[in-house]
Amino acid sequence: MEEYVSQTMKLTIEYAPKLALAIITLIVGLFIIGVIIKILEKALITSKTDETLIPFLKSLTSWALKLLLFISVASMVGIATTSFIAVLGAAGLAVGLALQGSLSNFAGGVLLLIFRPYKIGDLIESQGQLGIVKEIQIFNTILTTFQNKTIILPNSMVSSNSITNITANGTIRVDMEIGISYGSNIDEARKVILDTVLKNDKVLKEPACAVGVNALADSSVNLLVMPWCNTDDYWDVYFGVREDIKKALDANNIIIPFPQRDVHIINQ
Repeated sequence: MEEYVSQTMKLTIEYAPKLALAIITLIVGLFIIGVIIKILEKALITSKTDETLIPFLKSLTSWALKLLLFISVASMVGIATTSFIAVLGAAGLAVGLALQGSLSNFAGGVLLLIFRPYKIGDLIESQGQLGIVKEIQIFNTILTTFQNKTIILPNSMVSSNSITNITANGTIRVDMEIGISYGSNIDEARKVILDTVLKNDKVLKEPACAVGVNALADSSVNLLVMPWCNTDDYWDVYFGVREDIKKALDANNIIIPFPQRDVHIINQ
């Protein structure tokens, strides 16, 4: 019994200071990490970093610093950190193999948050889906369509394929094809269309609207009308200008033909 008591006292004297120092280091370390995270958050806000990127960077930095702190505390107590790191690496490999799809989505989310090909509120097209970006999560991107449907796109697919950001530049060209009959005067139709387009206050003066012959179709000469507008006014211009052009062509007796076919009857 005396030997056990003696051994216990010896171990206590040997490890108590280390344990106390490790606990103090852990408490102080967690406090310092909290301060660092707050400073990082303020710095990101000041630098006008994307709001979707701030929580991710905070969480990633916090977990990395805490992991380093726990490894340091473990080494102070006397735990072999090399074995601990080896076990941690093996566990990470096993988890990585089990979650390959999720990890590729995670990597895709990191790339999207760093390079920011789009932001919340942008109208984008990706994977054959068109919608407004509602949320950029670490694994998925959430879109809202014009029909108010929610579309969830895996970030791995979005980041590794083409992305069309329709609203990124602030202005957009609204392409409309208008057919006139072969008997109508193209120059007159072009003048009527341009005058009508420029009367719309949501159409930009610069870049200037252009009207050109796009196709000589079976029943009509198709004119391509290309006005520019701010991205927020796209649908107003798209629908409003079409209606105004139809009324203006009717008022000037310029025919918008319907599909027709000539039938020749041969008597034998």
